[in-house]
Order: sequence, then structure tokens, then C-alpha cells
Amino acid sequence: MNLLVALGMQKHNIVVCDSKGVIYKGREPNMAETKAAYAVDDSGKRTLDEVIDGADIFLGCSGPKVLTQEMVKKMARAPMILALANPEPEILPPLAKEVRPDAIICTGRSDYPNQVNNVLCFPFIFRGALDVGATAINEEMKLAAVRAIAELAHAETERSGGLGLWRSGPELWAGIHYSETV
Repeated sequence: MNLLVALGMQKHNIVVCDSKGVIYKGREPNMAETKAAYAVDDSGKRTLDEVIDGADIFLGCSGPKVLTQEMVKKMARAPMILALANPEPEILPPLAKEVRPDAIICTGRSDYPNQVNNVLCFPFIFRGALDVGATAINEEMKLAAVRAIAELAHAETERSGGLGLWRSGPELWAGIHYSETV
């Protein structure tokens, strides 16, 4: 979450849930510092189902079937659903698309379009660290990697002038119907 905030996301717009539900101030004594940093004021909402109403983005890194079609229906117009749990995402893309054709859906799986698996950045961030003799990966390096990957998402390929890199097949382009082109 710190990286998202460093990139401009407003902390007051972030609601974090764990296996016990919404992380809110006063939920438990001696809460881990990483959780406490994102604890929200107690609104009385305790579950993902309660806080997803009107959400623009769902970022899941938890486990399978955490996000239901009913929850997806309650999200804001043209929501972004990043269901990154592996091997089974929080919701399967066809189930989300069935109820929200306007959604941008990404998973960590290579067998679905819009793969956003973190393994794609590892070789490059490590290569950069080795090249400069770094002994740790710091926040500035993570931010540089994010920005470089974001630039690649809209780079023109030499092959066809279309968008996307390192992929054969049809031209790629960004947008909610991206998955229909692959």
C-alpha cells in the first residue's frame, strides 16, 4: 500500500481487509504496525461486502473466491479488479465480466488475459540492483520499476506498431476490451 500512496493514491481512499475483515482503529490491541498504518476510522462496516459498495478498485492478494459476483455488481462504474491470488484468483475473470462487462480485470495467472504477475518484474529489478551494486531493494527502486513497467504498457512494438511487448499474436491495446483481442 505504501507504494500506491507514494504513486499518488490518497491514503484516505484505501480500506484494507484481512482474514478478520476491515482493518479499523481500535479493532485489536497491539495491531501489527503495517496494518495499523492503514486502519480506518470505525464506520461500523466490518466486511469486504460492506466496504466494496462504490469502490473503484479491488486489489486482492489473498485467496480464491473472496470476491463474489454480488460484490462486483456493487462497485463503481468501470471498476478495476486486480484479482492477484495464485493459483486461483479472488474471482475468475469470466464471472466478473458476466456481471460487469465494463470492468478492467487482471489476474496473476498467465492463462487469462491481462496478466499482472509480480514475477514479470523480478529479473529486471534484480538486474538493476546488481548493475549498481545495491545491497537492498529500496522504495526508490520499486518506484522506478513501477514507472518503467507503466511506460512499457503503452510502448509501440517494432513488430506491428501496436501496443504491448514480448508477445506474439494479435495487436494489443489498453482498455476494458483488451481481453477480447487475445
